[in-house]
Amino acid sequence: MKTVVLGTGMIGAMMARELAKCAAITSVLAVDASADSVERCVAEAPADVPADKLTGLAADLGAPGVLEELLADADLAVGALPHSLSMATTHAAIAARCHLIDLVGSAFREKAALDEQARRAGILIVPGLGVAPGLANVLCARGVELLDETDKAEILCGGIPRHPLPPLWYQIVFRLESVFGLFTRPASAVVDGQFVTLPPLSGLEACRFPEPVGECEAVITDAHSVAFTLAGRIKTLYEKTVRYRGHWQKMQTLAELGYFAEAPVDVAGQLISPRRFSMALLGPQMKGASNEDVTVLRVTVTGTRDRRPVRHEWEMVDLYDQQRSMPSMTKTTGFPVVIFARWLAEGSVPERGVLAPEQLLATHRFDAFLAALATCGVDVSKSRASA
Repeated sequence: MKTVVLGTGMIGAMMARELAKCAAITSVLAVDASADSVERCVAEAPADVPADKLTGLAADLGAPGVLEELLADADLAVGALPHSLSMATTHAAIAARCHLIDLVGSAFREKAALDEQARRAGILIVPGLGVAPGLANVLCARGVELLDETDKAEILCGGIPRHPLPPLWYQIVFRLESVFGLFTRPASAVVDGQFVTLPPLSGLEACRFPEPVGECEAVITDAHSVAFTLAGRIKTLYEKTVRYRGHWQKMQTLAELGYFAEAPVDVAGQLISPRRFSMALLGPQMKGASNEDVTVLRVTVTGTRDRRPVRHEWEMVDLYDQQRSMPSMTKTTGFPVVIFARWLAEGSVPERGVLAPEQLLATHRFDAFLAALATCGVDVSKSRASA
């Protein structure tokens, strides 16, 4: 299976190298706008991968026709691009009759509307297969599967620094554009069994994770596809993003003051977007003291089984991988894609259309999926299922 990896940032480069190890994948083409990034990705290929199996190409992926041209000869595409290119990548995959596994889970309703087109093209499109969205969705849906009636599901997830620094107690572990999207994008959720959107940065609450993390706080962010796929099967569902204490309070203040607005304002005769200004100003404040990070995830689902109250909870506290010099966010986001792409290449995934991760992995593939993640160093514990 010929594979194209779109985007060679931290996560995309890892996925390209891991996919090149798969026997069922005949070639991997890594593509990015940055030639330096592409060169690094290919240069760091595993020693046991043939020199011609992982190749690279620098290209402007936002230019008209480029995505379609790149995917025309491919069987599988893996998307590790900004949110702004995700829908274009989806359309390009359908036009090229190329399977697509995308890290981006936004605009799920619009992507799901393309289900029939994808089926006619004979391909599978999976939006939002990473850690959150992705693994978090799968655990949430699994909890619903294990209950007769579901009252509430809560997803808490965050990529945070191992050694946080003031004043923001945070460091960038993925694209800055995506980070700022959390501040401004309405969040999909389920309330009273119905799909709703909630204000960004709302629902601030304190939470705690095992050491070395400790006290944190979380706010409502987009629940992505599960808000659609589980609406009607659950009374309340939401996702919250975790940061160290104090971070979200600062972001809420900046949002209230208009620092994340897109509309330009006049500053001494210059029209400046507050959001772009804030990205330039705050970006350097999010660099962190080291590459070491932590990914935390807790999914709690409550309801009834055989008329008795039941609570299912899964938890993950994943640390920077010292042995492989791999950030936790790279590992927990990238390996779900690598595992599923391998299964697809091996022919064990017959489904076609546009399907969310939870529609593919929460039932008969669930145990195998968690077991495969564990072999990659991503361990999720079922902490309790109590009446």
